[in-house]
Amino acid sequence: MGIYDISVKNANGEDVSLSDYKGNVIIIVNTATGCGFTPQYKPLEEMYEKYHDKGLEIIDVPCNQFAGQAPGSDEEIHEFCTLKYNTKFPQMKKSDVNGDNAIELFTFLKSQKGFEGFGKGPKALAMAAMCKAANKDYKSSPDIKWNFTKFVIDRNGEVVARFEPTHSMKALEELVEKLIG
Repeated sequence: MGIYDISVKNANGEDVSLSDYKGNVIIIVNTATGCGFTPQYKPLEEMYEKYHDKGLEIIDVPCNQFAGQAPGSDEEIHEFCTLKYNTKFPQMKKSDVNGDNAIELFTFLKSQKGFEGFGKGPKALAMAAMCKAANKDYKSSPDIKWNFTKFVIDRNGEVVARFEPTHSMKALEELVEKLIG
């Protein structure tokens, strides 16, 4: 099974096949509207506008599993994103990314790219401390640790990178630029 064999529900509950995005570079991100990382919508939208015509797609999957930071309905979340960040990339139905109810997309992504750390800096240290307090063994699990974890899929459908929310948005853009070619 590959990424193109998976479908995800959009905010209207309709199936969207990832095969529709075949041949594109794709960023798949779990998001929340009330998170300290929510401002990452801005550089994501900037990347989308800059590279969309060259083959970049961004798939936004709102998730309320991390401190209840996406409490709104799909409609409320969409309204927030479009009004505050002018997002134009596809937003899917609010879904679980971990646990028994995790959607197939995130189960697949985690199987392809596990957790490799938060990187360096104050936010990375804070995230590591928070995760360690919740589960001292957090590093050994591929589970999504927090909102705005981003997976990058190349034009061949391979999951080539996982960026934790603490990783540089500049590094994400540099990879996208390289993959766009």
